[in-house]
Amino acid sequence: MKQAVTYFRQQLRDIYPPGELQALLHLLLEKRFGVTRLDVCLGKYRTLSVEEREEWQKITERLQSEEPVQYILGEADFCGLTLRVTPDTLIPRPETAELVRWVADDARRDGAASLLDVGTGSGCIALSLASLLPGVGVEGWDVSEGALRVARDNGRRLGLAVRFLRQDILAPVLPDVRFDVVVSNPPYVTEAERAGMERNVLCWEPASALFVPDDDSLRFYRAIARFATRALPPGGKLYFEINRAYGSATVRLLEDMGYARVELRRDLSGNDRMIKAIL
Repeated sequence: MKQAVTYFRQQLRDIYPPGELQALLHLLLEKRFGVTRLDVCLGKYRTLSVEEREEWQKITERLQSEEPVQYILGEADFCGLTLRVTPDTLIPRPETAELVRWVADDARRDGAASLLDVGTGSGCIALSLASLLPGVGVEGWDVSEGALRVARDNGRRLGLAVRFLRQDILAPVLPDVRFDVVVSNPPYVTEAERAGMERNVLCWEPASALFVPDDDSLRFYRAIARFATRALPPGGKLYFEINRAYGSATVRLLEDMGYARVELRRDLSGNDRMIKAIL
């Protein structure tokens, strides 16, 4: 195994910073080969089989192409859950976990009984909230059949009864439904921002879940907020993850649509990242 570790570092040292490379090494050794960080520190290496050496080489080659390690493993950890992820779904981010905690804390206090996640992807928001809020009816919508297959599979594996439906929030006619809470992490990266993004995102994660036109950067926020004016009861809450560059613009949009007590919060990195509005 020492030779495999040396090979891994040599092949990837010009692509990943030292700290990230070390984290990737430990993650892959533990997840795929059952070798813990402590084992490595203590020099407790074992002999890899021929099949394992071949797998290690393939993993290294995939990382050389900057494929996200979550897609290589086929899973990502989020809010205490291990979720299946594929190139049909975005990889859940820590910032989204901050939004989930905000929604869950409020929903417990308010006694919310039903919740909708628009643009559910892997189901990370919907499933995390179902796990944190037993007894609350949770539904997840997405336009992508590939994403919905992943979300439904995650729900089955985790034993969480979330209803996942195919629905385009930009459609001219939307279902006449009611929820106490609507939450969404919609596409919000403008085309102009594409050039500054990392290759592992651009080349691998689904563009339809990331990008919006430069001339209509708030299109999903507008559509979801409009729908929520019918779906939410008076006092119902709408939550968004947002593009940090459009915090003030998103607040103004919601206020102009009649929402009250619009609250903009920063994430742990100090960026404008999430919004709550009350109908």
